[in-house]
Amino acid sequence: MTATVHHPPTLEDRSSPPPRLSLVPVGSASGPLDGAWWPRSRDLGAELPALTDVLDPLWGRITRATVNPTHWPVVPRKVPVAGHVVKVGWFLAEQDPHGLLLLSYHADYWNLLVVPPQTTPVSAAWLMAAASDPLGTSTASRLMEQAAHLRTVAETDRAVEAVWDSEGGTRPTVPAARPRTPAVTATMPERPKAT
Repeated sequence: MTATVHHPPTLEDRSSPPPRLSLVPVGSASGPLDGAWWPRSRDLGAELPALTDVLDPLWGRITRATVNPTHWPVVPRKVPVAGHVVKVGWFLAEQDPHGLLLLSYHADYWNLLVVPPQTTPVSAAWLMAAASDPLGTSTASRLMEQAAHLRTVAETDRAVEAVWDSEGGTRPTVPAARPRTPAVTATMPERPKAT
């Protein structure tokens, strides 16, 4: 007779896709942001463990995180991650609604732009590059405004192209002929010479 023992998966056994993350290069002085994180959902309890798996070796053990609850439907007080627990807090007025603040065991902190999960890959790539630019000076909300403006411009351009294409969309290859006007030459009479 054999017995099969089933052990529930531990936190370390969970396999989740690596986080979509872009950070300011190591050794660079950063501006208001230290990079960007593009979570796959708005479930902070499910998303934070994969993020800390990557950041703990780089930045030291992440012990605390704060968010603005505007874009997070549920903000858990504690999130179990590999080997420890991250305490989570929230601030409505004090924290950028598009930001995530992480504090490490070494008392350092990092501010990341949180790219909304539903963002298109093109916009997300632009946001992540802008947030991890060491010369960047924009806040998370300012980058989101700039990305929205770029999307509007791109949508307007596509709409104009669609109208252009629907109306034939070609330019004449030969400019329209203009009527020829005869060249007129005039001779100026000479001035009398002063004596």
